[in-house]
Amino acid sequence: MRLLMIEDEEKTSSYVHRGLTGLGYTVDLASNGIDGLHCALEFDYEVIILDVMLPGKDGYGVLEGLRQRKKTPVIMLSARGTVDDRVRGLRDGADDYLGKPFSFVELVARIQAIIRRQSSGPEDPTCICIDDLEVDLQARKVSRAGMRLDLTAKEFALLSLLARHQGEILSKLMIAEQVWDMNFDSDANVVEVAIKRVRSKVDVPYSTKLLHTVRGMGYVLESRDEPSQSRPRPI
Repeated sequence: MRLLMIEDEEKTSSYVHRGLTGLGYTVDLASNGIDGLHCALEFDYEVIILDVMLPGKDGYGVLEGLRQRKKTPVIMLSARGTVDDRVRGLRDGADDYLGKPFSFVELVARIQAIIRRQSSGPEDPTCICIDDLEVDLQARKVSRAGMRLDLTAKEFALLSLLARHQGEILSKLMIAEQVWDMNFDSDANVVEVAIKRVRSKVDVPYSTKLLHTVRGMGYVLESRDEPSQSRPRPI
């Protein structure tokens, strides 16, 4: 899940960034309204966290520019928590409004609530089953053969990415960009080590293997029980 936070207070943005990345989210940061609007328009995000008081262009101006082209969900933040401020933000197209100072736990809960609403349609399931493996994207839980698997935040992010693309080969570069927000060639060992950890929990204790290495291409999560199953397609 990729998020954007547009916030000029470095202490606040650093705190939220550290907390959200620790939960497995990828978070981009912008410290002014001009850069924030550029990121919001150029890239796709699950949720945008938008402060009202920003240099260059305030939050309302960013929201107005965004809504002319995109419907990305927005949570507005503001120390000005009057009713008029909240009403203006919601009328201008914000999906939620949170006054400062705010609880990080509450911010996470509101992000998750928006993501649940966005993913409630049939095209974006919140629970993915592959053979006897079940990945609950909403509850952030994984089980196999009815047994709960204990995964770290990054391990869950890696497995959920592979699950959402089941049957498709994902390259190391794509995995690194999506899970670690990294663009690299030399440090591919990061992905290999993470794959090994996930495989030790998801596959090693079970006779049917689901996480496969495709030499020279990447990794794919799928059940290969059926001999007639079509080969995965690289992306």
